[in-house]
Amino acid sequence: MTGNGAGSAAGVGVSGPARLRQALDELVADGAPGALAELRDETGTWKLASGVAELGATQPVDAAGWFRIGSVTKTFTATVVLQLAGEGRLGLDDTVQRWVPGAVPGAAEITVRQLLSHTSGLYNYTRDLTTEGILRDRLRRWSPHEIVMHAGRQAPEFQPGASRAYNNTGYVLLGMVIEQVTGCPYGEQIVRRILYPLELRHTLIGDSELLPEPHAHGYLAVRGKPVDITVYNPSQAGAAGGMVSTAADLNRFFSALLTGALLRTGELRELQTTIATGTPGVESGLGVTRYDLPDDVTVWGKDGSFHGYHTWSFHTADARRQLTVSMTAALTGRPTTHDLLARVATVFGPPENRRR
Repeated sequence: MTGNGAGSAAGVGVSGPARLRQALDELVADGAPGALAELRDETGTWKLASGVAELGATQPVDAAGWFRIGSVTKTFTATVVLQLAGEGRLGLDDTVQRWVPGAVPGAAEITVRQLLSHTSGLYNYTRDLTTEGILRDRLRRWSPHEIVMHAGRQAPEFQPGASRAYNNTGYVLLGMVIEQVTGCPYGEQIVRRILYPLELRHTLIGDSELLPEPHAHGYLAVRGKPVDITVYNPSQAGAAGGMVSTAADLNRFFSALLTGALLRTGELRELQTTIATGTPGVESGLGVTRYDLPDDVTVWGKDGSFHGYHTWSFHTADARRQLTVSMTAALTGRPTTHDLLARVATVFGPPENRRR
């Protein structure tokens, strides 16, 4: 395992990096080929890694490496939507019908806010992904219209606003809304509004099947064997999960988001207005999730998965303490977000970050 950064003799400077090193080693011991993380606090920055970058090889994971961030993409998409709302170019209570007429059945009853909060009731298209289809379509370019059309042929899960269920279809639709409002693809808006101003030079959005170097390989379990799935066209996930980044860039993004550099007070309040998820200690905002951890610590952020890669990026509300973790997958599953965060809760630790 590698690490760098300065530490202090108390608090996170000692217990945080050490506990994080242990947690990454545990992920690898449990079957992950590799894992990496960047931890930031008031005393320094630590880049840590464990395991190998590729099965059957000896090259270690590069702690500064690129990875597919999966649904952490949703936070970028939600940020652009909230910026547009703050500029008065759309309303969170606008209907889908206003911006993307006829895109899905019931578009006149579904609002932008419901897409953001997973309360639209739309059928979640990723429920239909199979191992066979994932392998067959790994280089296929999907359009948002294809994805949404497929979901629209399925019965809704519930009436808009009646419940909550995690939904990728809604975020693909939000990418289409952004394009209708601005006249250019959602990816261009993410670049102009977020990546360029924050100088996130190691974050990409687009349809390239290749990851930049360095990167670790991700795997899909196929009949009990790991199949390398690193090369993949991310258009299958689009505005819901198609981005690539690094731990350092994600920490920088969430720091700017949570401290008001990307959203004004009203829009940041909307982002952090939460609803219950059905899991104790976990509440959902607009593109972010709030987790209540041991010792009365609360963190904000997002987790995400994309074939072969799992990402967790969570932060104290003032962004003084930040953690992003990427794990590659092979044959084993991933720990739940609550389990992973509970293992490393000391990196966010009390007392200044206790819930209020």
